[in-house]
Amino acid sequence: MGTATFIGGIHPYEGKELSKDKPVTELVPRGEMVYPLAQHIGKPAMPLVSKGDYVLMGQKIGEADGFVSSNIISSVSGTVKGIEPRLTVSGIMASAIIIENDNNYKALEGLGQKRDYSKLSKGEIRDIIKEAGLVGLGGAAFPTHVKLTPKDDNKIDYVIVNAAECEPYLTSDYRMLIEEPEKLVEGLKIELSLFPNAKGIIAIEDNKPDAIAKMQELVKEESRIEVKPLKTKYPQGGERFLIYAATGRKINSSLLPLHAGCIVNNVDTVISIYMAVAMSTPLMRRIVTVTGDAIKDPRNFNVKIGTNYRELIEAAGGFIKEPEKVISGGPMMGQALYSLDIPVTKTSSALLAYGKDRAARMQSSACIRCGRCAAACPSRIIPQKLYEYSQRFDSENFIKFNGMECCDCGSCTFVCPAKLNLNQSFKEMRASILSSRKK
Repeated sequence: MGTATFIGGIHPYEGKELSKDKPVTELVPRGEMVYPLAQHIGKPAMPLVSKGDYVLMGQKIGEADGFVSSNIISSVSGTVKGIEPRLTVSGIMASAIIIENDNNYKALEGLGQKRDYSKLSKGEIRDIIKEAGLVGLGGAAFPTHVKLTPKDDNKIDYVIVNAAECEPYLTSDYRMLIEEPEKLVEGLKIELSLFPNAKGIIAIEDNKPDAIAKMQELVKEESRIEVKPLKTKYPQGGERFLIYAATGRKINSSLLPLHAGCIVNNVDTVISIYMAVAMSTPLMRRIVTVTGDAIKDPRNFNVKIGTNYRELIEAAGGFIKEPEKVISGGPMMGQALYSLDIPVTKTSSALLAYGKDRAARMQSSACIRCGRCAAACPSRIIPQKLYEYSQRFDSENFIKFNGMECCDCGSCTFVCPAKLNLNQSFKEMRASILSSRKK
């Protein structure tokens, strides 16, 4: 079996064996539900409800405010307690709609009804996806209807399903490949109906041979779809590197996939497209991996958006021991948390709890010029030089030496024997440069 890949990258401990073989479990929330109005790239949604309003499951409670924005859908029925600031994964307080779940799950009329998407126009399909509040569920949270609306449909050559799931510990995409492969194929076919010249590619890392075999069997009669095995390597699922591995085409930080004739969506997004278009079901849930050596029963959960993170931990049996670090997302690109009183949002992919915070124990020393960071960097830049410039706040040379091409994967930091905070320094430098450009 041939595998496709890119230059650079690393092989961290995978940790996927903790949860990969356990079927997805549905979690029924108990307490109040919290829906931040900013769960996507672009402008926050505008609230459509007020304190005291009764809402239904599947009802739109926040409306997209502009082209690059996304609707917010209630995942339960209940009464609006208010609209107020609540803590989010980023550590900031953000405006959110609070709903007291009545546990009746009274549904909006028509929710879940089957629909023949072959009879829908392109415009109707895109409108349904927009109304459903779909965003990129791989982490970027870019509104899906925008991504699926290029200037010219005929210039899209590839529609790629990102099934690499290269982040250590995460197994939610794998479980969906095993448990819901038909929905994935139908979701991809819906996407392909928008782009007449496109070929569909389902790109899966080769550490998932059973998923590869299952998908190959499902699409063997589909002339426009192929399964492409990828070499298991982080960050194989990064958009730029995935496109190169799957098609041989290259883009940089100033370009979008559509500039290479590609549309890329992850597994959960494509399945959510199917649910919205073919099953009249908007985005109300996430499949979330709860794992780590501090978790008693690591597994994946089908959890309603708005559910408190604490309920996820409890559903996984709680902590074996008090964790020193809890991360929302994967260990390479996730966000460390200081509180679990945070709601599941569209961007929630995993909750990872470590018994020991090994990163906090690391002591930095001087760079020894070994070059490991440059060898690991998938963006083909020189982290050692960029670190020097970031420490001196030398934005001119940081830009000159392609610092803005950093993809924040953290591979350089992972391999650095001096334990330098390379990736964090680059993030701060890039943020400073982008801020000054806006001014």
